[in-house]
Amino acid sequence: QVQLVESGGGLVQAGGSLRVSCAASGRTFSSSTMGWFRQAPGKEREFIAATSRSGTTTYYRDSVKGRFTISRDSAKSTVYLQMNSLKPKDTAVYYCAADTKKYTNRLYASTRQSDYDYWGKGTQVTVSS
Repeated sequence: QVQLVESGGGLVQAGGSLRVSCAASGRTFSSSTMGWFRQAPGKEREFIAATSRSGTTTYYRDSVKGRFTISRDSAKSTVYLQMNSLKPKDTAVYYCAADTKKYTNRLYASTRQSDYDYWGKGTQVTVSS
């Protein structure tokens, strides 16, 4: 069982920065790939970023490449999403998720929501224009 708790959301002006965190409980953090997803009002939840178990491989949605950075700290069982140059269209509830499947390739991380077993409750990020 993995419990995920997001924090760090809030209101920021366009062009600003924000870092959201996701603290994981349980013993599987180091063996799990971790992802961030978001859901804007009236839209479906979408993939944002993912990091492999080792943390050495990362994947991003095209619209956030160069602006967002995902990272993980195994000692703290925490995954972060640093968001820079924020835009009003980045406004959404941001969710972290854990994929506990034991992929042979330690460098792999899925971008598919269906592969993620555990989800946090989300944190609201609002970007004003």
